[in-house]
Amino acid sequence: MKKATTVNICTRREFLRSCGVLGLGLVAVGSVPAAARAAVRLGSGDHVVTRTLPLMGTLVGITAVHGSPALAEEAVGRAFEEMQRLCAVFDRHRGDTALSVLNRDGRLSGAPAELRAVLERSLSLHSLSEGAFDPSVAPLVDAQRAQGSALSRQELTELMPLVDARRIVVGSDHVALGKSGMSLTLDGIAKGFIADQASAVLTACGVVNHLVNAGGDIRAAGTKAPGQPWTVAVEDPAKAGHYPAVLHLSGGAVATSGNYENYYDRRREAHHVVTPGSGMSPHEIVSCTVKAPTVMEADALATAVMAMGARRGLAFVDSLPERECLLVTASGAQLPSRRWG
Repeated sequence: MKKATTVNICTRREFLRSCGVLGLGLVAVGSVPAAARAAVRLGSGDHVVTRTLPLMGTLVGITAVHGSPALAEEAVGRAFEEMQRLCAVFDRHRGDTALSVLNRDGRLSGAPAELRAVLERSLSLHSLSEGAFDPSVAPLVDAQRAQGSALSRQELTELMPLVDARRIVVGSDHVALGKSGMSLTLDGIAKGFIADQASAVLTACGVVNHLVNAGGDIRAAGTKAPGQPWTVAVEDPAKAGHYPAVLHLSGGAVATSGNYENYYDRRREAHHVVTPGSGMSPHEIVSCTVKAPTVMEADALATAVMAMGARRGLAFVDSLPERECLLVTASGAQLPSRRWG
């Protein structure tokens, strides 16, 4: 989600809604204003090239800094091409993608390497988080979305047996779901993976200074200008204009998961995060921002911590080297992990 040089939540939200999408959690500050394309020359002689496109149900912005505007434009174009290619693997709402075919048939032969890699990482994080991160919660999320409310006890009884990431089989060239009726959502990890891959394309093209902002899932590399790191503000869940934190990044990634925009009922009892053990959406934490080496990991860890709750979630992040988080609770309290800067 790109922003103008001044922090203005209303402007950002209106812009996103005018495009028919709404993102979540983190705002890039002090970069080129959101636009289809933009190019600005810095005093150092470098050029800042920015491009924003609607992808993955949100706005994706890429800002590239390089001495050659033509090279930066080419690199940004290739990064978006890679993101669009990967969307054709992971979008479960389109009937022709690898993930949607897997969900429909329960098995996918000749599964793309990217899908197998993300599923393998998902299973690793499922084990690491003791089940808090579970891509097999799709039936619960879809049922909440379809009826616009939290699920009844009877509905949970029917659907909970389908939630078990341990039944996912990832082979050398195939993927299978171990129980009829299972389906997967990779919304909590694939967007981060796609952002990481876009960053890798930019680096391979020689653009070492760049920022990829996939609807608030951010990968930063280098600086936006000599001696100036990228600046990212954590959005206020209450929309009161009080940013819980402002981060300065010269590398790594940051992602936020929250319940304050992607919810399905007026009371916000049902939203896009589901606790695998209960089948219900969690409410103690309204926003979890995680810093990690990759967006894929930051994205997944933020989802897991939301499901864990504050006490367990903070202890979990503190147990992971070089990972940090900041929680905002329903009461408005801000709870940092031990290493949060």
